[in-house]
Amino acid sequence: MPIDATQPYDDGNIFARILRGELPSTTVYDDEHALAFHDITAQAPVHILVIPKGRYVSWDDFSARATTEEIAGFVRAVGRVARDLGLVAPGYRLLANVGSHGGQEVPHLHVHLFGGRSLGPMLAR
Repeated sequence: MPIDATQPYDDGNIFARILRGELPSTTVYDDEHALAFHDITAQAPVHILVIPKGRYVSWDDFSARATTEEIAGFVRAVGRVARDLGLVAPGYRLLANVGSHGGQEVPHLHVHLFGGRSLGPMLAR
């Protein structure tokens, strides 16, 4: 169910629980700013979720409140994951849903990284 991206951070959300080690994930990258892991409901041959380690509800929340170091670290982590997985040359897609109209379902900022095949048009008409 889509969420309101302006709601307060919920420490019980699935990504917060993964960050605390309460739920398992198949990690592909981990540093002081970000964690990247395989999406359990993959929509492409490669479907990775990259999340910041801070308590941010959405891209809007992150861009308004995160430190410059957190923002740079997160963006670099997304690029590093794409490079490490060999996705740069063939290409990949990044997607960050924000709020109910954007289809955001988990109230913790996350970027979907899709690749491994041609992904077609961005949106259905």
